[in-house]
Amino acid sequence: MNVLEKVMGFPRGLLLFVLIGICCSLDRCSASSNQEAELLVSSSEPTGRPIPSTLFGMFFEEINHAGTGGLWAELVRNRGFEAGGPTAPSYIEPWSIIGNRTYLDVGTDRSSLFERNKVALRMEVLCDSTGDNICPAGGVGVYNPGFWGMNIQQGKTYDVVFYVRSSGAINLTVSLTGSSGSSLASTIVLVSDSDGSKWSKVNFQLQAKDTDTNSRLQLTTSSKGVIWLDQVSVMPSDTYKGHGFRTDLMEMLLGLKPRFLRFPGGCFVEGAKLRNAFRWKETVGPWEERPGHFGDVWNYWTDDALGHYEFFQLAEDLGAIPVWVFNNGIAHDETVETPLIAPFVQEALDGIEFARGSASSQWGSLRAKMGHPEPFDLRYVAVGNEDCWKPDYRGKYMKFYQAIKNAYPDMQIISNCDGSSTKLDHPADLYDYHIYSSANGVFSDRHHFDQTSRSGPKAFVSEYAVWKEDAGLGSLLASLAEAAFLLGIEKNSDTVLMASYAPLFANKNDWNWKPDAIVFDSSRVYGTPSYWMQHFFVDSSGGTLLDSNLTSSSSSIVASAISYVSQEDKKSYIKIKVVNFGSETINLTISISGLDQNSIQSSGSFRTALTSTNVMDENSFSNPNKVVPIKTLLESAGKDMEVTLPPHSFNSFDLLKEQSSMIARRSDRSSVPRVDVENAVKSSAYLLEGA
Repeated sequence: MNVLEKVMGFPRGLLLFVLIGICCSLDRCSASSNQEAELLVSSSEPTGRPIPSTLFGMFFEEINHAGTGGLWAELVRNRGFEAGGPTAPSYIEPWSIIGNRTYLDVGTDRSSLFERNKVALRMEVLCDSTGDNICPAGGVGVYNPGFWGMNIQQGKTYDVVFYVRSSGAINLTVSLTGSSGSSLASTIVLVSDSDGSKWSKVNFQLQAKDTDTNSRLQLTTSSKGVIWLDQVSVMPSDTYKGHGFRTDLMEMLLGLKPRFLRFPGGCFVEGAKLRNAFRWKETVGPWEERPGHFGDVWNYWTDDALGHYEFFQLAEDLGAIPVWVFNNGIAHDETVETPLIAPFVQEALDGIEFARGSASSQWGSLRAKMGHPEPFDLRYVAVGNEDCWKPDYRGKYMKFYQAIKNAYPDMQIISNCDGSSTKLDHPADLYDYHIYSSANGVFSDRHHFDQTSRSGPKAFVSEYAVWKEDAGLGSLLASLAEAAFLLGIEKNSDTVLMASYAPLFANKNDWNWKPDAIVFDSSRVYGTPSYWMQHFFVDSSGGTLLDSNLTSSSSSIVASAISYVSQEDKKSYIKIKVVNFGSETINLTISISGLDQNSIQSSGSFRTALTSTNVMDENSFSNPNKVVPIKTLLESAGKDMEVTLPPHSFNSFDLLKEQSSMIARRSDRSSVPRVDVENAVKSSAYLLEGA
């Protein structure tokens, strides 16, 4: 089952009807009124140019609750009660009280056994099972609703961990409770009077007997006394490879087959204040001992369970090369002067050693202790994020550059300064380029690197997207402009080494930045058109860019051609990608030189189209597949053919190249077969295949 069928369950028959309606119901398939264009492609790979194997990847930033309450599968929010900061009393939201002040008093103190996060929950139970003040039925205590509801699924198991101590014996009921108040799973934790006075770790599994996507965790008792709780965790047992990542969100990422992963930001790396920057040493070691921090740029607390180690593990699980962005002593509102930057430089060196050092090195040994004896494949580091314009960036940058190159001569160092138009005034292996603009701005920016010098450092286009009015929550229009931009990146891949969309994720309950590639809540997920657009480029990295020439009376059409070997069937293909950014239908004649007449196998060739009835159409939880790629067999495929491009559409034509022994057995066909969307759909329609 492919990703779309698995995630969306879209009926193929309905897809057939929708695509026919999109492309032909308005009589736009009539050739007489269409604009004309011609694409000439040379299939000779020696005249083509290798595309970097790293070209298309992804950028993860802790924004929109992408990790905390998203990709990181922890269900408890503010599990260490630290979200109010390291002092006490501290606020405990979203924890809430079960009962009232007649029965219990709840607050925080600094009594935790963990030195780096001393705040613990103190719950004094005033009622009892006997006597004058009897507890209500079901007991009193606290509950945690997680990140806008916990997704508890029937038959699944959940790993529960917490630390507890008390003034006496403990009789605590721990339950996963549905939105109606029904118990989905529960157990009773008993601790003797003699053992209760010291902190104890409690861990067990709960198996759900029913499903509720808006559940919560409850800890209740009917015994008088004082109970302290800390580091309360509930994790699904079925995380991806057991590494803590939410499985359905990982499947969405795997569908893009990223070649690199940039992390952990973004502005998240900088912080508005340096005290709130992402500092990697605070995010490694046992999760219970990590202090967490407030992300003051995106305004929420993260416990940093998704930390330095986990980001490298994520890259490895995705089969992607890690690209680490570290803080260089600069926050949005603060900066460390260059003479004082040495501690930050050492922190960067130590972070590299954590990833690449041997298991016997100081920081490599910690990585090994955490479960990864072998080094991670770290080749690229970025010195800060969007800091080039800030005071003395270059002075600080050079301190990092020299120290890293001395210790790791092969490390590729990325500067924040844009070298696409003006030569950099400092050494760098790559430079960072970001673009957020209107649809027309991003569409036009496909030419940005046409005149860039080929002799300088290469570009890392680490953040690109259409945003604001043209994008909405993720429109077809935005995805088409971005597709044209990526075609420009592909053609300039001799000077652009990497490119990634931003942001990657958004929890619908905390949408700080719009749009995003993937939208989710506690139980559901869908891809925006920009997410599905990126599927058209998964075969580009490591392929060969073919010489092509497009002539057209329309300025709204953009095209490219590559050859590639499919990761799925190991067969050779020519892929032609075409964006029609305009509102008119275009008849495109495609001619491929360097091939025999019957060298394209029509039975294995296909067309994929991304389009919709309205250019501002978006996907949503109620209609997650309104704008998704649709794949159809291309039975009339050949080295010469004519195709119809609907308005506002992105199309790819994957032509399977036959072996010479197969070519000899095939009969000749007409030299210019016509392939329009309607006939292609009538032959066969099915969804774009994922991982």
